[in-house]
Amino acid sequence: MRRIISLLMENEPGALSRVVGLFSQRSYNIDSLTVAPTEDNSLSRLTVVTSGDERKIEQITKHLNKIVDVVKLVDLSEGAHIERELMLIKVKAVGAQRAEIQRMADIFRAQIVDITPGAYSIQLTGTSEKLDAFIAAQAENSVLEVVRTGVCGIARGEKVLTL
Repeated sequence: MRRIISLLMENEPGALSRVVGLFSQRSYNIDSLTVAPTEDNSLSRLTVVTSGDERKIEQITKHLNKIVDVVKLVDLSEGAHIERELMLIKVKAVGAQRAEIQRMADIFRAQIVDITPGAYSIQLTGTSEKLDAFIAAQAENSVLEVVRTGVCGIARGEKVLTL
């Protein structure tokens, strides 16, 4: 089961290393990891996507809560939430392919951010499933390069992750 865990942690050297170390020490896999400072410069927000059964996720959250640098933790998957990921994809674009790639970008509400005689660079945001579908819709030999940010998530409504 895929889970999105978001946490506030001290914005200090080594804090991220301790969180990632917990995952590697216990052989937990990280599917995606994003981290950046919050509006409070002393805190960073980390969003990690992992997978496992209920017992494994419970163990992960218990271990994360024991880390001194972790201030607060929430499993976004337990409630209504919004998640987004950013992808930049470079595709081969020559001849008739150019118009087809433009149509595909329009269908997925993507933006072509760079055009060269032989390639388009496209920016797309959405759920991981949407980004995967866009890649699958491209002819396999036309994808030159893919860069993804990882999942960012936030709870819907009035629920917030703050101190």
